[in-house]
Amino acid sequence: MKEYELIELGECPTCHGTGVLEEENGWCFYVACTDCDSHTAEIEYKTEAEKETAAKKAIELWNMGKVIHTGIGD
Repeated sequence: MKEYELIELGECPTCHGTGVLEEENGWCFYVACTDCDSHTAEIEYKTEAEKETAAKKAIELWNMGKVIHTGIGD
């Protein structure tokens, strides 16, 4: 198990739904809400050494409430 998999994700800052850490085709991580589609920015990595840092950064952004939400009026 990777270290970043042990970090707890907070609830969605927009709707209080569940967040999920996603890896996009081996180049970035982001966290997305399963209810309202709010998400963090995509945190890119190029090497295996950068991979864990990118995952931790995406989780950190989510837990701080730094999300993108494309709802009405956004």
